Amino acid sequence: MKSYDPRKNNRRSIRLKEYDYSRPGAYFITICTHNREPLFGSIINSEMKSNLYGVFVSKRWNNLPRYYHHLETNAFVIMPNHIHGILVIKSDSRKMIKGQPISEIVRDFKTFSSRRINEVRGMSGTPIWQRNYWEHIIRNDDSFKRIYDYILTNPLRWHLDKENPYREGEDDFDRWIDSL
Repeated sequence: MKSYDPRKNNRRSIRLKEYDYSRPGAYFITICTHNREPLFGSIINSEMKSNLYGVFVSKRWNNLPRYYHHLETNAFVIMPNHIHGILVIKSDSRKMIKGQPISEIVRDFKTFSSRRINEVRGMSGTPIWQRNYWEHIIRNDDSFKRIYDYILTNPLRWHLDKENPYREGEDDFDRWIDSL
C-alpha cells in the first residue's frame, strides 16, 4: 500500500468556495484522458474522426439528460485526448428542482464511459480519465457564445492545442480563458 505524502497527494480544489454546483446555470467542462493518451480517435483535415471509444464517450455525454432530468447538454466536442462540453442545469419556474451537482454528473460520466471502454479493451479498472476535470461557470450570454464557438471550432485548432503532443505552435487557451 502506498503511503500518504501531503506534498504529492494533497489536491487543491479549483472549485469556488461556497458555490452550490447544483444551482441552475451553464457550466463549461473539460476532461482530459489519463496521461493525455489519445484514446478517442484522430484529427484529420481539421475534423475529429472518432474511433469506437470516442463513439462510446459521445453517446454517454449525449445521454446524460436521460439519467439527470434536470440537465441539458449543449455544445460538445470530443478530441483525441480530451472533451469539452457545456452542461446546463435547469430549473422549473413552478418549483425548484434540486438535482445532483456537476461534480457528481461528471464522476458518473467518467465512471460509466470508462467501464464501457475497458470492457471492450479487456482492461478492467484501467484509468481512462484524469483524476479531476476543469469547469467554468458561464455567467452571461456573451461568455456562453464565446465558449460555444470555442467548443465547436476546437478541431480546427488542434495543431495549436496544448493537449496535442504534436502541436505546431502555442495555444492561446489560457489567454482566452482569462478573457471570459
